[in-house]
Amino acid sequence: MASGERFEGLDAYSRTVAAVASAITPSVASLHSSGEWGDAAGSAVVFTADGFMLTNAHVIGRATGGTARFADGTSAPFAVVGTDPLSDLAVVRAAGETPQPVQLGDSDQLVVGQLVVAVGNPLGLAGSVTAGVVSGLGRSLPARSGNAARIIEDVIQTDAALNPGNSGGALSDSRGVVVGVNTAVAGVGLGLAIPINATTRRIIDSLVRHGRVRRAFLGLVTIPAPLPEELAERTGQDTGLRVVDVVRQSPAARAGLHRGDLVLTAGGSPVRDAQGLQRLMFAEAIGRPLQITVTRNGALVDVIAEPVELLDSPR
Repeated sequence: MASGERFEGLDAYSRTVAAVASAITPSVASLHSSGEWGDAAGSAVVFTADGFMLTNAHVIGRATGGTARFADGTSAPFAVVGTDPLSDLAVVRAAGETPQPVQLGDSDQLVVGQLVVAVGNPLGLAGSVTAGVVSGLGRSLPARSGNAARIIEDVIQTDAALNPGNSGGALSDSRGVVVGVNTAVAGVGLGLAIPINATTRRIIDSLVRHGRVRRAFLGLVTIPAPLPEELAERTGQDTGLRVVDVVRQSPAARAGLHRGDLVLTAGGSPVRDAQGLQRLMFAEAIGRPLQITVTRNGALVDVIAEPVELLDSPR
């Protein structure tokens, strides 16, 4: 990203932050839900040339539309395309012309200590920019919608200052590539962002195409756990998922999975963390046999489960 004459004379850090802010800020909107003309309810970032914007599901709530206001003073009505409370992501679409879209990156390439820049509309202050570093990776954030609950994995932790209204805004790396969607303020100096990675891209694509995300339901409650040393040496896998609960009458229960089982693989792929299982639980898994290998009382046990569709309550 070219810096331009106005950044001359600045130190390297300031040039980087200023250049990112200059590139990203025009593409970040302040969202006002229909009928609400006070402070901004949150932020959204343009990610396609035809007006699709990415934000948080909790920013949208139950709204069906509203007004998007951009840093250059222009505004456009928007309609809600789809929301997914279980990832805290939502897609809206602005009518008419919008600023140029941002480039979405891959948060899996981030490292702790890396510079990140947050752009949003905290407290109704349009185009606010803060900078910091990636303070932590692989954090988890619980999400719930009706009776359905899920853990959002690989959440990005940053010390870039976030305030109410930043939610839905962009978290960018030093190249001006958006790697996260700011979602929560967890405490002083501790902000969280939903990652942009392969899993969330599938969610975003489903929201754009279908307005919702169809998920498969297995019925396991798990936590990461280390494999016994001998088994780790034999499989080349250090961790699996310990089953701490099995939902009654769920596909997992019907398949014969039990509390205390240690899940090693699902669908032939190693399962090392909750995301390893969750990334399999999309529409294509519904009603299809899924082989799961666990270790139980020192023995390897194979079971076949058939996930069903996760029925979420309407928002």
